[in-house]
Amino acid sequence: MAKPARAWQRMLSGRRLDLLDPTPLDVEIEDIAHGLAFVARWNGQTRGDYAYSVAEHSLLVEVLFGRIYPEAPVRWRLAALLHDAPEYVIGDMISPVKAAVGPSYGALDARLAAAIHIRFGLPVEVPKTVKRLIKRADRISAWLEATQIAGFTEAESDRFFGRPTPDLIEGLGVHLRPPVEVRADFRRRHAELLALL
Repeated sequence: MAKPARAWQRMLSGRRLDLLDPTPLDVEIEDIAHGLAFVARWNGQTRGDYAYSVAEHSLLVEVLFGRIYPEAPVRWRLAALLHDAPEYVIGDMISPVKAAVGPSYGALDARLAAAIHIRFGLPVEVPKTVKRLIKRADRISAWLEATQIAGFTEAESDRFFGRPTPDLIEGLGVHLRPPVEVRADFRRRHAELLALL
């Protein structure tokens, strides 16, 4: 009889996260911040001396979400910051790869997101209206990233992500920083939002 495949990952915090049945007790912000700071967006196909990390992207999405929905309750700002948190375990896949992998990727992402949400006091499912606003912020972030570091023309970015209104992106840019800096900023912002809940 074949030995079952290992379906858990040991985290730097010492936690052992079961990917098939993740529990909130095994979710630590230190692991999330560390993992996301080292996961590259765009499959690493970006200009610059550092990869553009999912942690950096998440910080930008939370800022954009705040501009789209300035009166948002703090818990939805936290949901925006954590919108890609499962990627600390499963990595960031570009949309064409997600489509090729199929529904199993989405199911794994949903299980991890549920455990993360419960761990930090969010509902398992974010309301659809809020989810749409977070997705809008995510697409604006993708437009900025595509045009500034991923080699897309503005016309291409407009076609794939939709052109953002100037007021939403004013003064914002894509930053490439060492993972240690991004990790610290992600943890700091998470702590600030938790303190306001």
